[in-house]
Amino acid sequence: GMPFSKKCSVFKVVLSALLLVALLQLIYLSFLSKLHGRQQRYRYSELFGAGAKRNAFPPQRSARKERLKYSLSTGGIFDASGQYRVYKNLIKSEFSVGQKAGVARPGLTLATHTTINNLHYIDALLERWRHPLSVAIFAHGQDVRFATALAYALSVFCPYVQALVNFHLVCLSGETASFPEQDREHFAGLEDCRGVFQRLETHRDRFKNYVMGGNVSYPNNLLRNVARGGTETAYVLVIDVDMMPSQGLHDQFLSLVHRRPPPPDRVFVVPAFEIRHTRKMPATKPELVQLYQVGEVRPFYEELCQKCQAPTNYSQWVNLHFRLAGDGGGAGGGESGELEVAYTLSWVDPWEPFYIGASSVPLYDESFRQYGFNRISQACELHVAGFQFSVLDSAFLVHQGFKVSGEFHARKDEENRRNRILFRRFKEGLKAKYPSSPRRC
Repeated sequence: GMPFSKKCSVFKVVLSALLLVALLQLIYLSFLSKLHGRQQRYRYSELFGAGAKRNAFPPQRSARKERLKYSLSTGGIFDASGQYRVYKNLIKSEFSVGQKAGVARPGLTLATHTTINNLHYIDALLERWRHPLSVAIFAHGQDVRFATALAYALSVFCPYVQALVNFHLVCLSGETASFPEQDREHFAGLEDCRGVFQRLETHRDRFKNYVMGGNVSYPNNLLRNVARGGTETAYVLVIDVDMMPSQGLHDQFLSLVHRRPPPPDRVFVVPAFEIRHTRKMPATKPELVQLYQVGEVRPFYEELCQKCQAPTNYSQWVNLHFRLAGDGGGAGGGESGELEVAYTLSWVDPWEPFYIGASSVPLYDESFRQYGFNRISQACELHVAGFQFSVLDSAFLVHQGFKVSGEFHARKDEENRRNRILFRRFKEGLKAKYPSSPRRC
């Protein structure tokens, strides 16, 4: 065998090598934690501090901060009712910053609205929809500061948000938003995009969207208009924040209107569904149809107001898929996967379709708030103004979760009554607005 002294020296070499590795690791770890501490301090100064070293962080980041400070310094504008304060384009995406004002570029923007409870949905939404998104946030009380801070953190930490999302903020007219300089507690430990979305997740169960507490009305139509007005593309699709569009909708739609330029009085209906379990959101029509057949997916609002969506004619739309599949065509519009119009309808009461329209279609009536009649009023105006509704053959929206009747808040019926009276008045107003139109609703 090996002499003892030789064994001993091998052992010493191994041991000293191990000790050296351990020492290096300790040095490395202490370096890391120092770096981490410095990064944390750097994140703070980067997000909020005036920063002693003027050039401590990239110029585009300080530009983003200056833009936010500027939009806040304007104090926003009041809505028509004088009850709400609107900060339009509180934070602009890179897509929008490069835009010439008032020039609509060919394209399609998704527009949506929410309180900060449901803002976490934009994470998955951007994962599917990698195109411009305009988000109007309604905040009240403490949440005004929180919403400003979180929208800013999202735009700093999340590359997709930074590139594509315009944030607008709406609060009560007596409230103002300010730059979140003092809000360190909201940001302690925020490292990256994931962290910001996790922070939003913890916030989500505080209150349901429509129950704001303190008798505050959620101004959904004002928010829809603010989100719509914050888009720079020729077309816009207004959806609820907890809905997911089918995959590829943006490019397929632009290709459709390029192949067949639509008449100006045309909007494109995107059939809406709801899904029981949100584990796997269908991306294509064949996936959707499969889930539809086993009852995992059903028409949107089927339980709450079946007739509000029935005119979409779901069975015809679903069967269209089989006819195409039977003809050897793929998912809607043949092998090419091209999107087509399935059929064109005139509006019938009380249809509330989700649709893609030119950015010039009539706005939503902002006197409708909270629950009931808020989208139908706009569909009814489109009808009176002479629009036709073309249903797309393989595009769709899926709402996350079945909407069931028990879970709406207590004041819903009374809000519905108030809005029904408003709706009657609104319909009278349309006669004056479109005197030569033979259409009524």
